Amino acid sequence: MTRTYAIGDIHGHIALLEYVHSLIAADRARTGDHDSPVIHLGDLVDRGPDCRAVVQFLIDGMAAGQPWQVIKGNHDRMFTRFLRDPKEPEPGLKPGLSWLHPRLGGAATLSSYGVKNAADRPIAPVHAEAVAAVPQAHIDFIDSRPVWLQRGEVVYVHAGIRPGVPMNQQAETDLVWIRDGWLDDPRDHGFLVVHGHTALDHATHYGNRVNIDSSAAYGGPLTAVVVERRDVFVLTEAGRVPLRP
Repeated sequence: MTRTYAIGDIHGHIALLEYVHSLIAADRARTGDHDSPVIHLGDLVDRGPDCRAVVQFLIDGMAAGQPWQVIKGNHDRMFTRFLRDPKEPEPGLKPGLSWLHPRLGGAATLSSYGVKNAADRPIAPVHAEAVAAVPQAHIDFIDSRPVWLQRGEVVYVHAGIRPGVPMNQQAETDLVWIRDGWLDDPRDHGFLVVHGHTALDHATHYGNRVNIDSSAAYGGPLTAVVVERRDVFVLTEAGRVPLRP
């Protein structure tokens, strides 16, 4: 049986991340399974208070041999793109928006690295301070993350997929940004898709896809699920709760 744990959009909330890992540890203790992977669905950074701590937690855990995997989200991509060149356009962003716009939350990420008031100052000095403050190891870690993973009958991705396009031909911008043409598509894709990106009040199963972004970025909880074949269970203090269409 293929068992996989998955965690939704973290957005700099280290305490929530540690908490859902404790729920996974409890489920592992009940099953005796210490090897099944934990897939983090991206958006490690932005909006929340402890983005640096989240990235470091994941780096440290993976370096220590934890069976963790991390998928790149659109906010992660915007972060390292800004560090590389703040004028480089982000294909998924609406014109007129930048990573430092309050709607995106990039200033919160930089604040966690010690670069303060980034949204209120000229870009050039903010960029210079950010390049000096963010460890190269964090940049390399984020840049090297995959944009999708498949385990058995389930594909894990940050935002979703372009329906009808084979996975090996998907565009990265779709995988980290897509909503239009994806969220309203009811067809079976040949596999279940577990994703985040579009914030909801709680994890929701749509039959062909499961969205586990439960709005941690906006004061909601962080959701962890366990997937066995195509069966999905939300992890809670009381144990597993089946998540059905």
